Amino acid sequence: MASPSSSSTKSLPPLREIPVSALASAATPVLRIKTDEDVELWKHTRGYQDYGLFLRRLAESVVGYELPYNDPDPDKSVTAITELLDKLDKWIDEIPPLPTPQRFGNLAFRTWGKRLETECDALLQTLLPASLHPCIPHIAPYFLTSFGSFTRMDYGTGHETSFALFLLCLALVRFLDPVPAVERQVVLCAFVRYVRLCWRLQDVYKLEPAGSHGVWGLDDYSFLTYVFGSAQLRDQTEIPVSAVLRPPLPPTNLYFMSITRIHEVKFGPFHEHSSQLYSIATNVQYWAKVHSGLFKMYEAEVLGKRVVVQHIPLGGLLEWDFRQNPSSSTAPTPFTSTPVTTMAATAAPWASSTTLPATSMPPPSTFPGAPRMPPVSFTTGLPHLPHPLGGHGSGHRARPGGPIVPARAPLGPTASMAVRPSVFPSTTSIGGSSTIPTTPEHAVRQSEAAHGPHEGDEGDKARSPDSS
Repeated sequence: MASPSSSSTKSLPPLREIPVSALASAATPVLRIKTDEDVELWKHTRGYQDYGLFLRRLAESVVGYELPYNDPDPDKSVTAITELLDKLDKWIDEIPPLPTPQRFGNLAFRTWGKRLETECDALLQTLLPASLHPCIPHIAPYFLTSFGSFTRMDYGTGHETSFALFLLCLALVRFLDPVPAVERQVVLCAFVRYVRLCWRLQDVYKLEPAGSHGVWGLDDYSFLTYVFGSAQLRDQTEIPVSAVLRPPLPPTNLYFMSITRIHEVKFGPFHEHSSQLYSIATNVQYWAKVHSGLFKMYEAEVLGKRVVVQHIPLGGLLEWDFRQNPSSSTAPTPFTSTPVTTMAATAAPWASSTTLPATSMPPPSTFPGAPRMPPVSFTTGLPHLPHPLGGHGSGHRARPGGPIVPARAPLGPTASMAVRPSVFPSTTSIGGSSTIPTTPEHAVRQSEAAHGPHEGDEGDKARSPDSS
């Protein structure tokens, strides 16, 4: 593997620091994302920009490094996080699964989750120094949502994102020092330990994938493992992208570990149950392209999906603030050192010209004087252009003010049309002749209505196919 380099990390802007005193009047995190428009507003917040920068710095810090990773100068804070995860792993032994017949979701997971909810504050008080204890109400919500839903008994990319946001909060208050040496340990030590804990939770308690896309999704449970794993492999040339198609794979990076995990929990041809990963392995030649593409996909398919991020609490350290007019700001982005002027998007001819009223906007930032940041792509550093409809993508949406129409007309009569007589127009014209093709049964009924039953018919029964 190529020699590690931290030049890219040095070129990224530093992560800002939030003093503990600034949290005295800040609201604690709550669920704020309820609509697709809220998702777009979130992309204009400073917290979203902090998260994008944080992930970029973590990814750059592991370029060229392999697993297992043992730093000659281990960071005490990272070690404390790893020990906390070890303690949660031991709880699994103390709370064994119940002998229930459910395919997914063993009820013992709720007992494990209830214990975490009860002891969360005490665990964080042990983790953090006394000077950072006022931050616990702003950090605990992310920690609690990092291991799955205790109600639905599932786990997915939204819970994985919650743990990454938990690490971001620890870096913003400087429990974790955002320098390459520590960031590398955060990924290769703390995050790897978190992934192994979640895998065990999934296996022991049979957690269901949360919002899985099936064969069309990248992975049923995780995404950041592929982002960080492709970063580890990004600058080397000895291991091709297609190597993932030749198992067994060495556990030298998070990408290979995730592929191996898929082979352990899924059966059948790889190209059938993991078509996205197979397509990447067969169509992308360089790991750099894989890495940048996965960052874009993560932003679109995880952070851009309301059904995923609606369960993530926001506020406090991850400010819920945004610019009132994204197209007119020249504020510097987290990925560029000079102001960037964005161009207003040209609306499509059918797009609505109405905008959200100012009264519907959430309250401004809880930190006075904080700069308003434009939404920035995780990979290109360029601001997003606002979508004319306010959504993240086009999708199957009706035109504003117009009727909802089907994507295509049915090819013939269907069972559902029995309760939808308006699907087809009247079958009889003014002159009494049929105006649309009819089925043979329909023709028989029309003939019987006009001339009476055919010979040999009994009542309203249709003529037998083999009768003459």
